Parts: sequence; structure tokens; C-alpha cells
Amino acid sequence: MKKDIHPDYHEITVKMTDGSTFKTRSVWGKAGDQLQLDVDTKTHPAWVGGMHLKKTGQMDKFASKFGNINFGGNAAKPEEKKDDASA
Repeated sequence: MKKDIHPDYHEITVKMTDGSTFKTRSVWGKAGDQLQLDVDTKTHPAWVGGMHLKKTGQMDKFASKFGNINFGGNAAKPEEKKDDASA
């Protein structure tokens, strides 16, 4: 392996939004630096379920425009009318 081409891989401290910390190894910063997180799994809505993001996919747009159309052929068939004479 060539020398002096790889970044320094060292131990840093990561501080979560609630104040808890843990140590990990990284190429970020210098040895002993502390990485302060603004968003993490304890506060971000994607992990805690607080906020629902607006759906913007093409299938979501189609579903909101046309409703619950079933193109698979599994749609419920309308009930047939019974003839009153045979009852």
C-alpha cells in the first residue's frame, strides 16, 4: 500500500442532541475532536414519527387524482340483480 495517501483515521467523540456522547473512529477533524450533531435518530421526525412528509411521487399523485382504481382485474364485481319471478 502507498504511504501518505490515506486520511488519518482516529478516535473522535460524537455528541447527540440530548447531550449523550459516544466514541467512534473517523477521518473527520483531528484526534480527540467532538462532533456536535444537530439532527439524530432521537429527534428527527423520520425516526420518531412526529411529522408526516408530503407524498410527491408519481403514484401518489395518480392515486390522489383518480382514487382507488384497480387495474389488476381483482376488482369486486357488482352484484347481479335477481329476477323477482324466480324467487
